[in-house]
Amino acid sequence: MDNNHQLNSENLTHVKLNDKDIYLLGTAHVSKQSVEDVKNAVHDLQPDAICVELCPSRYQVLVQEDAWQKMDIYRVVKENKALFLLAQLGLSTFYRKIGEKLGVKPGAEMLEGVNQAENTGARLVLADRDVNITLKRIWSSLSIWSKFKLLSHLFLSMMFQGNIEKEDIEKLKNKDQLQMVMDEFAKSFPQVQKTLVDERDQYLAHKISTSQGHKTLAIVGAAHVPGIVKYLSQNIDPAPLTAAPPPAVWPTFIKWGIPILIAALLLIGFLTQGTAHSVQSIYIWVLVNGIFSAIGVTLAMAHPLTILSAFLAAPITSLNPTMAAGWIAGLVQAWVKKPIVKDLENLPKALTTLKGFWLNPICRILLVVVLANLGSSLGTFVAGTWIATRIF
Repeated sequence: MDNNHQLNSENLTHVKLNDKDIYLLGTAHVSKQSVEDVKNAVHDLQPDAICVELCPSRYQVLVQEDAWQKMDIYRVVKENKALFLLAQLGLSTFYRKIGEKLGVKPGAEMLEGVNQAENTGARLVLADRDVNITLKRIWSSLSIWSKFKLLSHLFLSMMFQGNIEKEDIEKLKNKDQLQMVMDEFAKSFPQVQKTLVDERDQYLAHKISTSQGHKTLAIVGAAHVPGIVKYLSQNIDPAPLTAAPPPAVWPTFIKWGIPILIAALLLIGFLTQGTAHSVQSIYIWVLVNGIFSAIGVTLAMAHPLTILSAFLAAPITSLNPTMAAGWIAGLVQAWVKKPIVKDLENLPKALTTLKGFWLNPICRILLVVVLANLGSSLGTFVAGTWIATRIF
């Protein structure tokens, strides 16, 4: 394999694999120069196949401008995907803000690759692993503390206001500098490094090496190029890389264990302290749970009916593993302040500022779900501890 030969561009790496010529074009995801690199590479190489670092779902979002308008917010709430969606929004917003500063749409070089495939008749290969599988595998690999840290990083990225120059973005295409950034990120989230980069390097290498044709151009982020080169000659089995992570045992244990524990505490209080004591414990459970959840929803600037629904739902849903206070509050918020198409159209712009994020009805519904559940969880811990100390 010729791993070092470069053609026409310092970001183009040539790999000879049996009778196939593979060219890896390392790009920055928000760079006008990367778009030009794609055009030039296709013109010079005339490839049989063009591989892009996209999965089918990300491809649809990129080519369909009205993708946000098709989002079913009720389904997001009912399927308990609000936190998951907020994490995706946080990640995409970081790239969008950089793109606005540089005057280029995030993923423009991938879209250019798609267009070039259509214009030249080259076979288009969506070479990346499904983003939902990647995010689920990342999430399952993290501890509770790491999940909190990751969400904090993503939330801060949504509010990112730093000045980034074009030269800084172009420097990210330098493999050594970008790898240094990845190494720093890996110190805090080593599991994320493995799932987000290493596993995808293997999957991308498999898709690129098995693409049809004698000459293939692969358009990938610069950070993936060294890993892809490493794995291209290996016989990669994609099945383990695309398997959804098995559900963790401890969330199920907690969901059913807490209601059983609270019921046991109330029963012990009744048997040892009497009826009056048990009634007081029930008051504590209802008020603490309801107030904490209502405070969370209030922080999201929700409608008064939504705040009331969170207060009433939290004490009940905390004892029912099949329900969540956030589901009830989120659906009520969506009912009293039903999002319109304009809200969906404005969502990308709303995410660029803290005010816009907080005022957009879609974001508010997602915040209501997350903060109601967070408040209810804190209320459950406080109320349960209070009830236990009164008994023991």
